[in-house]
Amino acid sequence: MPVKLPHSWLAFLAASTLSQLGSSVLWFALGWAAASHGGQVAALVLTASGLPRLLLVLVGGSVADRVGARRLLLCTESVMVAVCLALAVALRSTGPTPWLLAAAGLASGVVSAFSLPALGSMPRRLVDDAALPHAMALRQGLSQAVLLAGAPLGGVLVATVGLPAIAVADAAGFAVVLLVLAAIRPARGVGPSTEPFWRSLSDGARVVARTRGLAAALGLTGAVAAVVLPVSSLLVPLLGQASGWGAGATGVVVAAQAAGSIGAALVVARTGTARRTGRAVALGLAATAGGVALLASGSAPALVAGAAVVVGAGTGVAVAHLGPFVLGSAPRTHLARVQAWTALVQLAPVVVSNNLLGALAERVSPGVALGCCAAALGLCALAATRLLARRDPAGP
Repeated sequence: MPVKLPHSWLAFLAASTLSQLGSSVLWFALGWAAASHGGQVAALVLTASGLPRLLLVLVGGSVADRVGARRLLLCTESVMVAVCLALAVALRSTGPTPWLLAAAGLASGVVSAFSLPALGSMPRRLVDDAALPHAMALRQGLSQAVLLAGAPLGGVLVATVGLPAIAVADAAGFAVVLLVLAAIRPARGVGPSTEPFWRSLSDGARVVARTRGLAAALGLTGAVAAVVLPVSSLLVPLLGQASGWGAGATGVVVAAQAAGSIGAALVVARTGTARRTGRAVALGLAATAGGVALLASGSAPALVAGAAVVVGAGTGVAVAHLGPFVLGSAPRTHLARVQAWTALVQLAPVVVSNNLLGALAERVSPGVALGCCAAALGLCALAATRLLARRDPAGP
């Protein structure tokens, strides 16, 4: 029987998803504008956005636990409304100059470093523990849908309404989140921390290390991210170019992977997670490994798209079980700090793996790089059965 989720969570989820869609459209549009200035400018904008997020996310988690996630989000969403409106005015005045795009990326990266841990902790602040897997799976499915829709919608809007209007629309999305945050109150939680900030920052690492099963789950999360995230963003486009599929067919393969992930997440949102977390994560990763191995064959796009659905579905199952496991393991005093570590263990390894896999694809072939990803995912599946079983209440 489906679990009934609180109205406060559903309202927050709807508002944050709308805001995420607006941001996805805006950053596609800004990336398109940056690409028109050349590869170096595009790389500068991406670095300006990604580097502060990587460097400051642990600080953001500590601040959220110290002052309260809701209070911090009221601040960050307000800042983003101002940033988007200022960007719209600047775009009308000067156009998308390289320095304006880099400044927008820097502002977004700094603010998101503080908002991401707070946003990630909200499911457990608004939803009972029994319904947490359903809430997080629904959020996962909607996030994947946003990623799937953001690029094509951004392309249409860039051609029709232009960058300034897109920035204003994104500001409106952040404003909607502000209104919902003003109306809701977390049903359960711990008051703001009064401990010294430096201790709050280091305490997050201590809790991760000492909480049974948490460090292992985060390590597994980082390893999976390092080999799964580059598949659709880097290796499938390279495979498409090497195989002569064309942009349209390659886009279908990427969309098929997202569709598989959405489907798996929505099924878990309705039915809940399996009793044996480690086994479910292992099966999901094993399916993902098999799908990536089929992708590596580089056969006809239709067959590769079917393999991509398997990759997405397997990843969706694994993430839908890993996410509640990690957030549910965190002490309520450290929810945002644990979410900050979750973000960090996904961001940092991908920076390295993207470069390694890109070099391997260039020097050997995209298929060989995908084969290495499949092998790594197989090892992750084996590790999941052992690492997560230590905290699995139904485990052996």
